[in-house]
Amino acid sequence: MSLPLSLQLYRALVWLAAPFSGWILRGRARRGKEDPKRLTERFGRTQSSRPEGQLLWLHGASVGESLILLELVRRLSETTNWHFLITTGTTSSARLVAESLPERGRHQFIPIDRLATVRRFLDHWTPDAAVFVESELWPNLLLDMQGRRIPAALVNARMNQKSLTSWHQRSNAAARLLSTFKWVGAADERTADGLSELTGNPIPCIGNLKLQIAAPIADPDELVSIRETIGARPVWLAASTHDGEEAILLEAHRFYREAQPNALLILAPRHPERGDEITDLIGSAGQTHVRRSLGDVPDAETSVWLADTLGEMALWYALVDQAFIGGSLLEEIGGHNPIEATQADCPIVTGPHTASFDDVFDAYKAKGGVIIAATAASISEALRVGPQDRLQGAQNALRELTGSAMDETLNAILSLLPEDQQ
Repeated sequence: MSLPLSLQLYRALVWLAAPFSGWILRGRARRGKEDPKRLTERFGRTQSSRPEGQLLWLHGASVGESLILLELVRRLSETTNWHFLITTGTTSSARLVAESLPERGRHQFIPIDRLATVRRFLDHWTPDAAVFVESELWPNLLLDMQGRRIPAALVNARMNQKSLTSWHQRSNAAARLLSTFKWVGAADERTADGLSELTGNPIPCIGNLKLQIAAPIADPDELVSIRETIGARPVWLAASTHDGEEAILLEAHRFYREAQPNALLILAPRHPERGDEITDLIGSAGQTHVRRSLGDVPDAETSVWLADTLGEMALWYALVDQAFIGGSLLEEIGGHNPIEATQADCPIVTGPHTASFDDVFDAYKAKGGVIIAATAASISEALRVGPQDRLQGAQNALRELTGSAMDETLNAILSLLPEDQQ
């Protein structure tokens, strides 16, 4: 079967870019976006051997998807004797997976989407089945999986309207790639409707798996220690912020301190490797600060605590009075997941751009569980609003959103391999 023109062009462009891939990856490694010791995995090479027996390969892009993968692996390892290969694309997700892998699991970085590298990867691991989370769809990888007849599922499928519109402009290519999956489960109605139209088959909306994953629990000793250090100061969190947002949030904090002079902002960027850059920004804003990555703790004069570390969001959500969910002041990001904050009893504020999680935020809005604020002044004003009713509204929304997504997804994965092959 011939490929749609857009996929042919994609393959040609990837082939032309191939000589530069090593240079690009080494540059990313220098910026902390790749693990320099594991760059060979990006080319499909590894020192790890394939385990004997049935191997389920699970892939997700980053930390949020990794949490879903780990929960799926945890549950499947209780009912099958499968081995599990988890692939991700970021250094932060690699650290998270490494800390939580079960005995029969292992992690690799996903290979770059060149024909030679994906074939090398699949030749080595020869997975018996595959599970992809959300919307991480690499054309060369999926097409080669089709040729090998690897049964696959796309779980917790989530696409914002911009992504769906883009796929509809290349509907033949989208339909060809999506035909890789024997089963697709959508996390929201928008994605279910969009993928149903693209594939010509009804795609069920089974709900968001992230709603059924227990939130990480903060270390109680660490939490007590920090609370003793901070004392009774008002404290708020800017969570998972991006370049272009920190300046607005620092200005919001300046306004907030006019009403609450001893307020403390914990600033936790989405990419902690930006710590030096954000440190300069805080200094330019004329605010005193300390850095978590250096082991510093705030004193009574500290205005901003830069949380430029990984894996501590549960601690910050448990610590603060309320949180601003980052990525929502930038249309191109479309917001981040508010669920962990709500599970940690932390009231939230968000910017106006929440397309990536509209299903969740729409439910929050309907229950009065979130304040939308687009400017430094409005964010500061939102922080002054009593948070308890807002928290209750968010928690009520989560209860209504939670369904049977996990059970339906697990059953679909189990059906990829018949019982006589398990």
